[in-house]
Amino acid sequence: MFSTRRQLERRTGKSGTPRFEYLEELVNEYQNTNDQEAKYQVLANLANFAYDPINYEWLWQLNVVDLFLDTLNEPDEKLKEFGLGGLCNLCLETRNKEHIIDHDGIPMIIDCLSDENLNTQLSAITTLIFLVIPKSEQYILTEHVKKQMIKLLQSDNVRVKNLATIFLEDYFFSKVDKNASENVNEYTRQDRKRKGNEINHQK
Repeated sequence: MFSTRRQLERRTGKSGTPRFEYLEELVNEYQNTNDQEAKYQVLANLANFAYDPINYEWLWQLNVVDLFLDTLNEPDEKLKEFGLGGLCNLCLETRNKEHIIDHDGIPMIIDCLSDENLNTQLSAITTLIFLVIPKSEQYILTEHVKKQMIKLLQSDNVRVKNLATIFLEDYFFSKVDKNASENVNEYTRQDRKRKGNEINHQK
């Protein structure tokens, strides 16, 4: 839950807090360590700090948004998971949102929709929801993303399915495609038919 101004003042105190120095140490450790487990822990900590607006300015000064974006190109699934979680936490702030959009973050986040990691999928959907503004609609509200979301409706995970439903209803069904429910039903029929054909072929 975000902090109020009074809560921020109470937590930082009159003389401020060494939080910036601590965050700087985390960033330096992440960039310099060769211990992969340490990278996971540090990145997870940075993602958690990104949840609270009190840290936005410090994280911005430390280029943590770019650090998170860089993880989306990593082959390591854990780094990608924690990095995208950090972006999801940061992107509600306008400056961070604009930076992600302007630095080609959207295509990388869209690619994460097809990731096998459920946490990565959840963060990808949520982050895209937060990033939808007039300047980004042409990149997010595409036929490709729509198809990806429809596929996610078939997920066995309730949270993934619910978020995909919210995304489709908010940004496609009501605004773009009045017959979207028919498209979902058609996709479901085709998917079941394909699976049935595969079973029959195996027989």
